[in-house]
Amino acid sequence: MSDTFPRQYARTQRLSLGEPRSFTVSPDGSRVIFIRSHSGSDAVNTLWSIDTTTGVERELLDPRTLHTNLSELTAAERKQRERAREGASGVTSYACNSAVTSAVTILGGCVVLIDLVTGNVTMPDIAPGIFDVRLSPDGDTISYLRGTSLCIASLAGNERVIATDSNAAVSWGNAEFIAAEEMGRFRGYWWSPDSQSIAACRVDVSDIDTWYIADPAHPEQQSSEHRYPAAGTSNASVSLHIISVTSTDVVPVEISGNWEYLNTVAWNNAGLIAQTQSRDQRKIDIHSIDPRTGKATIIFTDTDNAWVELVSGVPALQSDGTLVTCADRDGVRRLLVNGVAVTPTTMQVRSVVSAGENVVFIANDINTPWETDAWAFVDGTLKQLTASQGVATVTGSLNCYISRISTLDTERAHFTVHTSTNTHEIASLSETSLVQPNVRIMSVGPRGIPVAILLPRDGLNTKLPVLFDPYGGPHAQRVVASRAAYNSSQWFADQGFVVVIVDNTGTPGKGSAWERGVMRDLAQPVLDDQVEILRDLNDLEPRADTSRVGIRGWSFGGYLAALAVMRRGDLFHAGVAGAPVTDWRLYDTHYTERYLGNPSIDASAYENTCLFNDAENLQQPLLLIHGLADDNVVAAHTLQLSSALLAAGKPHEVLPLSGVTHMTPQEVVAENLLLHQLEFLQRHLC
Repeated sequence: MSDTFPRQYARTQRLSLGEPRSFTVSPDGSRVIFIRSHSGSDAVNTLWSIDTTTGVERELLDPRTLHTNLSELTAAERKQRERAREGASGVTSYACNSAVTSAVTILGGCVVLIDLVTGNVTMPDIAPGIFDVRLSPDGDTISYLRGTSLCIASLAGNERVIATDSNAAVSWGNAEFIAAEEMGRFRGYWWSPDSQSIAACRVDVSDIDTWYIADPAHPEQQSSEHRYPAAGTSNASVSLHIISVTSTDVVPVEISGNWEYLNTVAWNNAGLIAQTQSRDQRKIDIHSIDPRTGKATIIFTDTDNAWVELVSGVPALQSDGTLVTCADRDGVRRLLVNGVAVTPTTMQVRSVVSAGENVVFIANDINTPWETDAWAFVDGTLKQLTASQGVATVTGSLNCYISRISTLDTERAHFTVHTSTNTHEIASLSETSLVQPNVRIMSVGPRGIPVAILLPRDGLNTKLPVLFDPYGGPHAQRVVASRAAYNSSQWFADQGFVVVIVDNTGTPGKGSAWERGVMRDLAQPVLDDQVEILRDLNDLEPRADTSRVGIRGWSFGGYLAALAVMRRGDLFHAGVAGAPVTDWRLYDTHYTERYLGNPSIDASAYENTCLFNDAENLQQPLLLIHGLADDNVVAAHTLQLSSALLAAGKPHEVLPLSGVTHMTPQEVVAENLLLHQLEFLQRHLC
C-alpha cells in the first residue's frame, strides 16, 4: 500500500517519532541524556546519552530487551499521559539523581533503574502498578506513587509507604487535574537537595463533582469516574507538607494569604519556594519556606486587573538565592531578577529554561511573535544564544545547552549540543514529510495580526476555495516560523485550497494588551480578527475565492469554527468543529474563570459566549467531531450543541469517535479524520 500524507501523519504521530527530546545535562556538562525512538515510524522510545566532548551517541536502554508489556499502564499513568499529550510508548519519561549518573523510569508498570555511566539496567523488587517514579538527589532512594499513596524504596526494593490516607478522595504526592491540565505542574512531590525530606501535596477532591465517562460502543463496560472541577464549582483542596523519609514525620507548610491554586514548588540548595494564586487569578504570592518548621514567608507578590500569567520555569532561585520570576510590566512580559525587570519592552519572555549562576530564557521580539530565540542574563547583561529566524528552544544552562531550531527553510528540526568548547549535532530520525509547505507569513493591518497563507505547489493562478485553519485560543500559536507546523495545512492546500491561518487577539507573543483582549469575551474579539483577515483576503492572495470559505479547528479551534459558521454564516460557508467547547460552563475552573470570571458570581460572559444561543442562526453546513472518551473537553459539549441545533431545526452532521480522547492518538482514527474532513469540505465548497 503506497504511503499518503494522511497515513504518514498518523503513523509517525504528526512526524514527531524519531525526534530526540527530554534532555538532561550532567552537572559537569560532559554528558546529555535524552529520549529517541529508532526511526520516524517507531513509537517505542529508548534512552540515550551523548558525550559532549566526542559527540558519540550511546543507547542506554531499549525497553524491548526487557520483555515487559509496554502497553500495561495503570489508570493513573494513563491519565498522566493524557495530561502531557503523550502518545508514544517505551521510555516516555525518566528522572535522574542530581549527579545524572543514574535514572529511573517505568515500563509495563514496573520500575527500571539505569546506570547512566555503565549502561547497566536492573529492575528493583518493587511490585508493579506504580507511576511518577523519581530518584532522590543522592541516587540512593526511589520514590513513586502507588494509587493515592506516596512511597519510597531502596535501590533493591523494600517498599515503605510514607504518606497515605484512609479517605479514597485524598491522595499524596499527586498533581491534581487542574495542576496538570492548566497550570503546567505535572508533579505533586519534590525531593530536598540533601535527600532527607520530600515536599508533598496532599490533595482532597471530596468537594469536586464526579462526572462519568462512558463508552457507548461497549455498554458492558463500566463508566469511569472523573472528578471534574467545572467553572464555578469546587476545586481540589491542596496543601503542602514536608515529610521525613526516615521517620515519616509530617510537617504542614503554613502558607498564608487568600489562595486557591498551588502553581509551582521548587527546591534547590538555595531554598524551598512555592507560588500560590487566588481563585480570580489576579494575585500571586511567592513564599519562602523553612522546611524544618513549615513556616512560609511571602517574598514577592504580583497583581493584575485582568490576570497574572503563569510562566514556565519560574519562580526560581539562583545559586545565591536571588529570586527569578516574570511579570507583565510596561505592556510586555519581562524577566525580573530580584524584582527588577532586566529585559526590554520590545521583548516578550515566553519561558525560563534555567536559573543557576545565569538565567537562560526564551523570548521573541514583540513585532515578530512567530520567531523565538534563546537568551541568557549574564552578569547584568543580556546575551543572545540563538539567532534562528525560526522557532528555537533550549534545554540546559549556559555552560552546556541543547538547542532545537526549526525554520521555514528546513525540513526537520535541528538539535545541537553547545558547550564552551564544542558543538555536536544530535541526530533526528524523524521522517521527511510527504508534503512541502508553501507558506508565507505576514503582519496584517494597523494592529499587526499575524497571518500565514499556504498555496498548492501547482504553479497556477486559478481561483481556489478558502480554508481557514486556526486555533485562536490563549497559550497557543499557529502562525510560527517553522515548516513542520504547516504539514497538515499544506496537505489541505494541495487538495485545492487557499489555506489561511490567523493568530487573533488573545494568542501569545504580542504583549499584554493583545493577550488580555479576550477578557470577559472568548468569542467576539477572536471571531472579529478572523473576519478582518477574510475581508482583506482578496488583496492578500489573488487566488482566494471568498465566495467559498470553510473553517476547521480542534479544541478551541473547534469552538471558533462552530462560532464562525453560526455567527457569520454570510462569510463562512462550511465548518468542521473537532472536540469543541460549546458551553464554557462545562469547561474547567482555572482556564475558563481566568477569562470569563466565576459563573457562580456573574454568568453573563458565559451566556454571551455559549454556542447554544447561536443555534438558531446556523445556515451553513457544520460537521461536529468528538472523542467519546475525552475527559478534558467532554463529549457533552458536542452532544448538547447537537441537541440545541436539532431543537432549532438546523441540519448538521456529528461524527462520534468511540474510545478516543482529546488527543486522538489512534493511527487509523488520525488518518481517516483528515480524509473525512476533506470530503466534507469538498462536498460543500468545491
